[in-house]
Amino acid sequence: MIIYQVDAFNNKIFKGNPAAVCPLTSWISEDLMQSIAEENNLSETVFFVKNNQYFDIRWFTPTCEIDLCGHATLAAAHIIFTELNYLEKVLEFNSKSGKLTVEKNKDWYTLNFPSEEITEIETPSILEKALNVAILKTYKGKWKLLVELKNEVDVANLAPNFNLLSKLESNGIIVTSKGNKVDFVSRFFAPKLNINEDPVTGSAHTLLIPFWAKKLNKINLEAIQLSKRVGILKCKHLNERVEMSGQAITYLKGELTL
Repeated sequence: MIIYQVDAFNNKIFKGNPAAVCPLTSWISEDLMQSIAEENNLSETVFFVKNNQYFDIRWFTPTCEIDLCGHATLAAAHIIFTELNYLEKVLEFNSKSGKLTVEKNKDWYTLNFPSEEITEIETPSILEKALNVAILKTYKGKWKLLVELKNEVDVANLAPNFNLLSKLESNGIIVTSKGNKVDFVSRFFAPKLNINEDPVTGSAHTLLIPFWAKKLNKINLEAIQLSKRVGILKCKHLNERVEMSGQAITYLKGELTL
């Protein structure tokens, strides 16, 4: 089995978010996919199978399968376009989160994902203790919390208590503020999934894009995820859908001996 590793949402090696990409000719067992993801020990390993003109896609963390992953989808698209000689400009994935499309424009890839609604909630006391910073407002999505902070400095300087964060009901915590040089910045923590901090999180931007589009009264936005590896995204709000564009670079190509 061929395996690739791609750094997504940046065009430099060792930046962005690394994902393992495993093209398949037919589906292997869930247990084997989970074992491969665990062995890779990256935040995501993505598997896909060509299905007529579409691609069926699934994503695995080292511990479980998830319903949606942005950076690994971008990584898979990058491999399909650059290594598997896909000649069309747009490719379509079938997933547990519905239809996902990726359009290639030179060295940028635009992902079209469903947007996610959020509702404001009272900030949990355990969240305040875990972040140890002044929180403006807290919102809840399907399985993520979105936490608005005062400024970019507060987001950049966060040193969360991951043990406390893992006790929250939500699997992921998005922390965000208005940016200094871009429209908004963010960081993403998921200790409940054994990912203390994810370098760049496409699925988090399905909440972030509509939130900031409404707040800033803008359709097109630029964003940076302020992890050590840094993620750069161009975003567009399309009401029920969002677009996020990023670059990618292949780090390795190898073979699995199974």
